[in-house]
Amino acid sequence: MSAPSSCAPASCTACCSASRTPCRPSNRPSATRPWRTATGWRCSSACAASWRHCGPARRCRRTSCWRSFATGWSGPRRAASRSCRSSPTACGATRRERVPPVRGRPRPDVTRLLLFNKPYDVLCQFSPEGERITLKHFIEVPGVYPAGRLDADSEGLLALTDDGALQHRIADPRHKAPKTYLAQVEGIPDAAALAALCAGVDLGDFRTAPAQARVVPEPAWLWPRTPPIRERKAIPTCWIELVLREGKNRQVRRMTARVGHPTLRLIRTAIGAWTLDGLAPGQWRDVAVPPARGAASRSSARGRR
Repeated sequence: MSAPSSCAPASCTACCSASRTPCRPSNRPSATRPWRTATGWRCSSACAASWRHCGPARRCRRTSCWRSFATGWSGPRRAASRSCRSSPTACGATRRERVPPVRGRPRPDVTRLLLFNKPYDVLCQFSPEGERITLKHFIEVPGVYPAGRLDADSEGLLALTDDGALQHRIADPRHKAPKTYLAQVEGIPDAAALAALCAGVDLGDFRTAPAQARVVPEPAWLWPRTPPIRERKAIPTCWIELVLREGKNRQVRRMTARVGHPTLRLIRTAIGAWTLDGLAPGQWRDVAVPPARGAASRSSARGRR
């Protein structure tokens, strides 16, 4: 059987690589089988003279070649479409722009970073859960997700972004982003309790990393909580400022309870250099995206040259 006119020996390479189902590769090059290289499929002279090795159902067709770079097939067919675009007349096709396939969520052109003041009893998620209030009730920006989390009974600063690498950089404790909390606790912690919080507390399943802890007065800017905290007249309360570089599940509450001062109210006031300044409960704002640590070091190195 003779080869089709569209698969002439001089154009076998481009034609076979642009076919709808390219020739099957072999373990090593031979005189009768095509093989694949770094730049695409290569066909031997025997393949060009007799296309039986590709199979009758896999021979080159003008319609298949036209569809390959018109619809943008993936995998080996995508490589075939690139070869056909480089030489569209090899199979008698008309050159057209290839439509790239969409894989997953398209990456945004501009990375967004939001700071949100999470109110009390708001779930740190966008997906609905019964009649509970979630982030969706306050933030209508598509594609952003929390970097880290806050418990429903905690308040304060929450960072959200649409960039996965930035989200990991903010939430992962290995990047050493300090997080500042204000905790209203029962009783008045003494020096020994504060020293224990600073040195690290053994919580049974893990020991906390060293932190910073000090007693502070009640902030003047603090908003009232709804509902208010449970207070007992016989037991006074005070505020502790804690700076942590890790964030295990309910860690601050477990730490203060371990030293004998249970937490009644917990507010995150800062994540690194980002603070709650100007944000009322339920409000959010856009902030500038910080450069990656590697990019910043490279730019500083270029400046020193």
